[in-house]
Amino acid sequence: MGHARQHAETRTRERRHRLAHEAARLMVESGIRDYHQAKLKAAARLGIHDDASLPRNREIEDALREHQRLFSGPQHLTGLQERRQAALRAMAFFSDFDPRLVGPVLEGTADAHAPVALHLHAEPAESVARFLDEHGIPAESRVRRLRLDRQRAADVDVWVFSAEGLSFDLTVLPPQCLRQAPLSAIDERPMRRASRSQLEHLLTMELGGSIAGSAME
Repeated sequence: MGHARQHAETRTRERRHRLAHEAARLMVESGIRDYHQAKLKAAARLGIHDDASLPRNREIEDALREHQRLFSGPQHLTGLQERRQAALRAMAFFSDFDPRLVGPVLEGTADAHAPVALHLHAEPAESVARFLDEHGIPAESRVRRLRLDRQRAADVDVWVFSAEGLSFDLTVLPPQCLRQAPLSAIDERPMRRASRSQLEHLLTMELGGSIAGSAME
């Protein structure tokens, strides 16, 4: 009985692994942004329909990172560094709003279509709209629903614009959200965020790694 259960668990793990990597491939090649959509499409392609075999979003994110490392290599790293440098400049520009970098550009999974996503903190939220207008930045207004914590959700202002050939996505949050980040749609835990100084440190570490790698070749 124990052997049969162990065999079933091993088979489920293998299926989760296959589904996670197929979902990651679909996200890279088809431009799918939604993890749930990607895993369902992967399950349909592989003919796997039991819920126990569906990978968690973090498993897909890990597979996505591995896929980009294996198949994109230096090209992916170059594009990622360009977006992080652009994020740093944007954070300096929006410094009055205590910006934080979030999303794929911070996590290292950004592809060629991923926007530079920043959290800005303002009260009232309209002050960001005025700032954009004062600096002549044409931006599209949107609304996004975020879970602030386990009990609360809110509709927040979002501004989207293009600069330096990249897309920027600004989510405007109340200042109290500086103390605790909204929950991630990936794993329902507080989003990982980086301040300007933290991003500078990350880029310095990356540059040091690149120089060391070049010296070894």
